[in-house]
Amino acid sequence: MRRVMTCVAMMTAAMMLPAAAPVSAPRVGIASFEALAKPLPLPYHAGDAKAEIAAARVQAVKAHKRLLIDLGGNWCLDCRLLAGVMETPQMRPFVARHFEVVTVDVGRFDQNMDIPASYGIQGRLKGVPAVLIVDPKTNKLVNAGRETALADARAMTPQAVADWVAQWVG
Repeated sequence: MRRVMTCVAMMTAAMMLPAAAPVSAPRVGIASFEALAKPLPLPYHAGDAKAEIAAARVQAVKAHKRLLIDLGGNWCLDCRLLAGVMETPQMRPFVARHFEVVTVDVGRFDQNMDIPASYGIQGRLKGVPAVLIVDPKTNKLVNAGRETALADARAMTPQAVADWVAQWVG
């Protein structure tokens, strides 16, 4: 009986511990997108997106990271701004530490559209970049309903983009 009470007491104490604090994004140190390195990155390329996602998911499970699938196109300024923020010296190591990233070219919404559909996003994307944050163990979308929050990134600050990405650290 004493042993049971000790276990119950330990479980109760553990449940009362405060939750882990959310991870803060690093300070990117630039106030506007004008200060990003030029030319902006062209992150989207032709390739086997499904195979790249599958490989990144395996790696994410092994490394205890989340999977970040960036759906967009090189024609899209907001997509390139996101890529520029993620390539800043402050964000690059942060992203590498917390995410396995796959960029997927969706063309003009006419390529690889089966990928968002496989994560429960029905119909046409509302905009790009559409960022899917996936729990690689379950292959479930973590940020459902907020995939296109960066589709108007140019109306944000670079720090706001970094903060948005950081909120999805698992």
